[in-house]
Amino acid sequence: MDTERFSLRERARIHAALGDPARLAIVDALSVGDASPGEIARDLAMPTNLVAHHVKVLAEAGLLERTRSEADRRRTYLRLRPGTLALLAPPRLPDPARVVFVCTHNSARSQLAAALWADRTHRPTASAGTRPAQRVHPRAVRVARRHGLRLNATGTAHVSDVVNDDDLVIAVCDSAHEDLTATVRPRLHWSVADPVRADTDAAFEAAYTDLAGRIDRLAPTLTGEQS
Repeated sequence: MDTERFSLRERARIHAALGDPARLAIVDALSVGDASPGEIARDLAMPTNLVAHHVKVLAEAGLLERTRSEADRRRTYLRLRPGTLALLAPPRLPDPARVVFVCTHNSARSQLAAALWADRTHRPTASAGTRPAQRVHPRAVRVARRHGLRLNATGTAHVSDVVNDDDLVIAVCDSAHEDLTATVRPRLHWSVADPVRADTDAAFEAAYTDLAGRIDRLAPTLTGEQS
């Protein structure tokens, strides 16, 4: 917990340092190469005393460092510290044995999420429902097919028959998140609108797009280490 608080403090300080447009412009300029304060002032049309102030703030936040020229020792160059910028990323999660997506009926959102996860990450996955329907919704099957994914139209299951202790359980609907409070407790909750209520192709497409974006954001945060 102390480590987490330290990380939050550090990230807040970095965000604060980047909160000024001029300082953000300096970081952008240094992202592709080193530069002297004078070169920064020239390239950004900024007074040298203002550059000095912003460089001081960025250095105190750990975002850049100064080095002496090996040719003219009187000259100083500014170098970005990419490791500090990396601290702005959210904390990484232990990589689970499997990711299980859960919704109420296991007929649309959880099915699409599992298919997307398998396609995007090539990692083990499954889906389940708290009150599974007999079949996957036809519109879910069709939207999956449009995006090159396949769903088993009869492959629904109950959470108690699917979830293992070492799974990362993600509730992709509010009802499942609120219902699962005992042995199967979701680690993450994605409040994805129920496309079955609207029962239109557009609603299922919107659910697919929402899930795809969330999966693309989650996958890089897994550490690759088993919890």
